[in-house]
Amino acid sequence: MQGIPWSTIALGSLLLITARSTGGQEVKSPQPEKSKLPVKAEQRGRIVGIGGVFFKSANRDQMREWYSKHLGLADKGEGVMLPWREHDDPQKEHVTVWTVFPASTKYFDPSPAPFMINYIVDDMDALLERLKQEGVKIDDKRMDESYGRFAWIYDSDGNKIELWQPLPAKP
Repeated sequence: MQGIPWSTIALGSLLLITARSTGGQEVKSPQPEKSKLPVKAEQRGRIVGIGGVFFKSANRDQMREWYSKHLGLADKGEGVMLPWREHDDPQKEHVTVWTVFPASTKYFDPSPAPFMINYIVDDMDALLERLKQEGVKIDDKRMDESYGRFAWIYDSDGNKIELWQPLPAKP
């Protein structure tokens, strides 16, 4: 066993256990469970992806260095852009931004959480109208930038959530 990486041994063991437990039958990858969403997929004003993962650190530079060294996420000040495409419409390209904020940032306020998730939405106005009718706490602040529209809401624990509607790509 010496010289064989532990990950190879673990994967081989898992495959052997799986094959034995299925009686040697063909093993198929599990299909994702289709969850019943409260919002109809064809309805506008829905989340289509994660636009950003932001968190605070008391030592922002050291944290960035750690993530760069160990996980390859090299944030030099603008965040790390992780590209992806929509499953239902592979022509639509997006990025998820991963970045570390200084512990002193006020950007997450008034949320007590040391993190904030940014969700990409397909129709900001429709989503905010629906959330208003559902009694969700909505921040009055709005921001329009060259790369999209932003709004903020709060979950039931008071965590601030950023909503982002990217501007359509120019042909």
